Amino acid sequence: MAMARLFVALSIPDAVRDALSTLQNGVDGARWRPIENFHITLAFVGEADRHKFNDAIDALSQVEAPAFDLALAGTGSFGERKPRAVWAGVKNEPGLAHLQSKVETVLRRAGFDLDARKFTPHVTLAYLTGARRDDVLQYCAANELFSTAPFCVQEFHLFSSQLGAAVSHYEIEASYSLSSSK
Repeated sequence: MAMARLFVALSIPDAVRDALSTLQNGVDGARWRPIENFHITLAFVGEADRHKFNDAIDALSQVEAPAFDLALAGTGSFGERKPRAVWAGVKNEPGLAHLQSKVETVLRRAGFDLDARKFTPHVTLAYLTGARRDDVLQYCAANELFSTAPFCVQEFHLFSSQLGAAVSHYEIEASYSLSSSK
């Protein structure tokens, strides 16, 4: 295996993906993501060789956390003056914050150097090139009431990302179950 770009994420049910796809219009300069790429990143691991890849798989198997319900709500953008991306937000859910912090802890303990930025759960809808700030603000305002029905999160995944010519291809490398809270 050559170097792989790894990240830990939640996948999203088809019904929610379909709802998200209805948001994919109305911004010039947007490169809308294919709906099969929709996910909620818990941690970006980065480039890893076979050895680091196995370390990540082992570390993540130590995560114990309960399943939880999650709903998406609202939209936003990254890049204040020069917008870089538009996203759908995630409703505040303690179970998600708990899982994310567990994932981050085991990966750091295994020697991974993770991004120190504050965790902002989101689903990237589009990357932006030369989009006008006003267009993006208007888009976010128009879609601020977007929301989905809650869905049950029962597992998380280690993904690899292959950068393609037009769009990245994501592959689930390992899946980890959450404990049922019932």
